[in-house]
Amino acid sequence: MAISSVPAVIFGVLLNILDGLSYGMIMFPASGVFTSLGGMGVSLFFLSTVISQFVYTLGGSQFAGANGSMMIETVPFFHIIASTIEREIGQVHVREVIATTLVAYALSSVLTGLTFLLLGYLRLGVIIGFFPRHILVGCIGGVGVFLVLTGLTVSTRLPSDALDPPTWETIQYLTRNAHTLGQWVLPLVLAILMRVITSRWKHQLIFPTYFLVIPVVFYVIVIAAGFDLDSLRRDGWLFDSAGTTGAGGWYEFYTYFDLGLIKWMPIWNTLPTQFALLFFNVLHPPLNVPALSVSLNQDIDTNKELVGHGLSNLISGLLGSVPNYLVYVNTLMFYRVGGGSRVAGFMLALATLLILMIGTAPVAYIPVVVVGALIFALGIDLVKEALWDTRYRVSWTEYVTIVSIMVTMTVWDFVIGVLFGIIVSCIFFVVQNSRRRSIRACYSGNAAMSTVRRPAAHRAYIHEVSKQTRIIQLQGFLFFGTIVHVEEKLRSIVEDPNWRTDPVRFIIVDLTLVPGVDMSSAEAFVRVQRLLSAKGVLLVFCGADSESGVGKALANSRILEEKGVEIFESLNDALEWTENEYLATWFRLQRTESIPVALHGRRREARFHDTPIAGSPRERYLRDAANRTIAGEICSSGITPEPLNTLLKAFQSDDEIDHDVLVRLSNYFTRLSLPPGHVLWDIGDTPDGLCVIESGVLRASYRFGLHTRVIGESMVSGSLAGELSGLSGLPRNARVAVEREAVVWWLGGETLRRLEREDAGLAWTFVRMVLKAAQVDADVLLAALASR
Repeated sequence: MAISSVPAVIFGVLLNILDGLSYGMIMFPASGVFTSLGGMGVSLFFLSTVISQFVYTLGGSQFAGANGSMMIETVPFFHIIASTIEREIGQVHVREVIATTLVAYALSSVLTGLTFLLLGYLRLGVIIGFFPRHILVGCIGGVGVFLVLTGLTVSTRLPSDALDPPTWETIQYLTRNAHTLGQWVLPLVLAILMRVITSRWKHQLIFPTYFLVIPVVFYVIVIAAGFDLDSLRRDGWLFDSAGTTGAGGWYEFYTYFDLGLIKWMPIWNTLPTQFALLFFNVLHPPLNVPALSVSLNQDIDTNKELVGHGLSNLISGLLGSVPNYLVYVNTLMFYRVGGGSRVAGFMLALATLLILMIGTAPVAYIPVVVVGALIFALGIDLVKEALWDTRYRVSWTEYVTIVSIMVTMTVWDFVIGVLFGIIVSCIFFVVQNSRRRSIRACYSGNAAMSTVRRPAAHRAYIHEVSKQTRIIQLQGFLFFGTIVHVEEKLRSIVEDPNWRTDPVRFIIVDLTLVPGVDMSSAEAFVRVQRLLSAKGVLLVFCGADSESGVGKALANSRILEEKGVEIFESLNDALEWTENEYLATWFRLQRTESIPVALHGRRREARFHDTPIAGSPRERYLRDAANRTIAGEICSSGITPEPLNTLLKAFQSDDEIDHDVLVRLSNYFTRLSLPPGHVLWDIGDTPDGLCVIESGVLRASYRFGLHTRVIGESMVSGSLAGELSGLSGLPRNARVAVEREAVVWWLGGETLRRLEREDAGLAWTFVRMVLKAAQVDADVLLAALASR
């Protein structure tokens, strides 16, 4: 296995060398105190890479061939930290500046490690992965622009802050000086050429081979032309040997870890940048690990990977190095060339350690054009990933966010860019969600009735007067951006020019699909309620209870304490209550003392807050509807003996009822008195008859599946119960119990068969009457289900 892993190990080492040269050389700003610290940056890069490789290989990662490396996107933040420390301590204190900067770099790794360990321990890896992807893409694009600008400064040997911001003199120097022009155009052309080649041929070895050929060609030209290396170094074609730290070895940076040199106040002042860097670091593994898991078809626990990342970064920080992570691209290519084993990973760690031990002296012989081309290539890749690859994959608002983050990072600061991106995303989020429809539906109350089974006359009356009810079904989170449309809709109902001819008595606001309500929305309901109260309209909330988030938000606004406001758990409960209010109001107007009406016993007694003003549009409409429907039923109540009176209620319709038929049918019914809580039948029971309710309330409970809620249906005086299963002989589909003490007229199965034998015509007429009433009840139940 070790021999078969050699090609993959060589390939992995080449990738590490190329990354080390491109990112290690620019880990410190190329100006001021840090001008000659390129070699030290390379050492820090390889130390962090070696630590991560050993941790992942020895069990820190579930990927057997995981490739660890320094977290290269941290370089722009490192420049901000280093510049801040240099500015506060002063360039005259060289060793103090370098020592404090190294401690700050190591602190970033320690903070990253502790954060990863905490996230992994709390199992929050998946949640972090939900962070808006386009913000991360914008940050990556900003890093890409930074690398392109760094490629210019590295290639031309300018200070790292020469283009921050670029001056007219700098631009002239880069474009009008032939020598300088050749220094940065050549690596840029080489980078573009490499991308053209890799876009046509996809082999993994093309990238490292290409950058190995460039120094070979460079030295062939140098030898053929007889150029002097010192002259090339002075002209900026080779790196300065003074910046390689070759004399002190790779571990020379440890000589700066002296408590007497470290200044803690400047480190404290870098904490905002440290936290921005931490925020950026934390986003990578939750995105890279699942992507690599899919690419390698391997099931991975993201939280365990976070723990491995935490250990790797914590050890790296304690040993004075910088943050690291599992590199998606390197790992994927390592697997594809045969490195998918822990043996291969361990061999890669040893080989990278050997490179670290050799030191950075060879860096002095690496052509600047190689490093410049590498930096240009990586920068162009990141910019392309942010701007070109996303042009058809994201919305225009997300694309504007990506571009704005890149511009802000380039013109101002990386920390400001991250914060600006979050703010812009929040603004776009509010704007986009404000345009979404919060009102799912708005319709009149006669389009939806409760599941209460009522006499035909009562149902006809309710269908007429329910035109004075408006139902508004809301959806989504209600906040200051979406509540505006809801408030306008509620106001338009009572400010309608047709109010005199089409008044409203109840407005039901269904909050079933609303997960939350912010304070602005709750206050908007308070404002609307004051307007409704002045118009005599009751505001009824449903779909929320007092213990839910929505219910608590409404309670905190004190709207539920206002007169003329009710709240129910479901739309059906709210509809049932309003129907009972319509009935109770009519009976009160008629001074009827004892009328059996189904009241909402599970909540409160039926009551109307304000008796309609005599002669008002609402009162006139209510009387007209009652005279057309329920008045005749009230006049006949109590005159006809039982069970004939109950049968008249149950089968009363617009058509004439044959009184003789009902008289003959009444002889087959038996009177039963049932106490509260008595169960007539349960789901699955064998049917043994049906009944007509004279007084009281029965409650049917339907459950159509284990995953569905129980659907309740109240049955009051003058309605049928158990009719369909009683006639068909199929098992009962509901549980029916007595909610209030009831008197029913029972038609047993044996009695029904006797009716068929004795008078088949009467039996057939009875079946037709039952089916007609059952059809109406079924339609109401289906409508209630559809409105959920």
